[in-house]
Amino acid sequence: MSRRVAIIGQGYVGLPVAMRAVEVGHDVVGFDVDSRKIEGLAAGSSHVDDITDDDIANALATNRYEPSLNPESLKDFDIAVITVPTPLRDGVPDLSFIRSAGELCAPHLQAGATVVLESTTYPGTTDTFLATILEEGSGLLAGADFHLGFSPERIDPGNTTWGFRETPKVVSGIDAASLEVVQTFYDELVDQTVATVGTREAEMTKLLENTFRHVNIALVNELAINSKALGIDFWDVIGAAKTKPFGFMPFYPGPGVGGHCLPIDPTYLSWQFERELGTVSRFVKTADDINRGMPKYVVSRIQAGLNDRRKSVNGANIVVLGISYKADSRDARETPATAVIEGLCDLGANVQAHDPVVTDYALDERANWVDLDAGTVSSADCIVLLAAHTAVDYGLLDQADYVFDTRRQLHGPNVESL
Repeated sequence: MSRRVAIIGQGYVGLPVAMRAVEVGHDVVGFDVDSRKIEGLAAGSSHVDDITDDDIANALATNRYEPSLNPESLKDFDIAVITVPTPLRDGVPDLSFIRSAGELCAPHLQAGATVVLESTTYPGTTDTFLATILEEGSGLLAGADFHLGFSPERIDPGNTTWGFRETPKVVSGIDAASLEVVQTFYDELVDQTVATVGTREAEMTKLLENTFRHVNIALVNELAINSKALGIDFWDVIGAAKTKPFGFMPFYPGPGVGGHCLPIDPTYLSWQFERELGTVSRFVKTADDINRGMPKYVVSRIQAGLNDRRKSVNGANIVVLGISYKADSRDARETPATAVIEGLCDLGANVQAHDPVVTDYALDERANWVDLDAGTVSSADCIVLLAAHTAVDYGLLDQADYVFDTRRQLHGPNVESL
């Protein structure tokens, strides 16, 4: 059954939802306050890794997809999906974007309609914070007059195996009727839905997933640092350990964590524990300290590597290769490259950056962009690999004097691994 679906937010989370909803036959309004996004989408241009320009063009051609800046376009929605950012402000969760989205939806909320929150947040946000905003703005009661649910996003930018449709979707509602509507909607969009007993359990599911990764990445980062000091090849250790067919899951060290999920989401959990229970999440705090310290460690290793080659980091020509927080993704949110570049510039290095896929990133004013060619490689005192994009011609690096590889992608006498 075709319904009018409003997707609030047309970024990495909202745009895939919008495209899939159009594909299954719904009339979709893709709302965003960013005029550049909306103008680009209206012109058939995608700004998201997992959505192509052809996907946008095909959606527009159906006349069932409307990119919009106008709040009035939300009128008469049957289902509204909120996919807005939830950043931290001075270590405290910032729900202002959820508040704004709720206030946009509320005047257009009709009896029998449904609102689903996908933005990552702390347990209790949906059934208290968002429900109150919707009720006050509409005069309707959640559960009694309209349906309300939470379905955490599980988007992994650049993942060609597990896309929006293929990844099981956790769904929930504030009551049985809300769950039924929410699950029926997502059953049309994805291959499998997984229901939780309530919205707080679904909100907690997302935080568990991200905290699990955060803690395990911190563990291997710490072990990598200490193994280096002991003269142990920790990458070889991981390779051996992952041959165990049970009881072990490989995680890999790196220059730090990025995106929205790991640098931010676990803090939502620890913040709520401290606020409501008066207890500090020691695992989250320790993991955060270790992962946030990795860019500084990378800088110190580069400094030591240059020193071994009788060079000073002050005045050295250093090329940072890969700005995004993960390979083959345009997503540079919270990328550790920012702190690495800043640290190198603070030490007086002449920093240049290259990334074949990132197009929207504010580079440190002391650094500049550069093409990766033979001239760039030959003039570099050090090339730092932070994100191993497949589009890079790594053969060029064979001629580099010194390569510091944080991803264990390269081998050779001129390569030093994290």
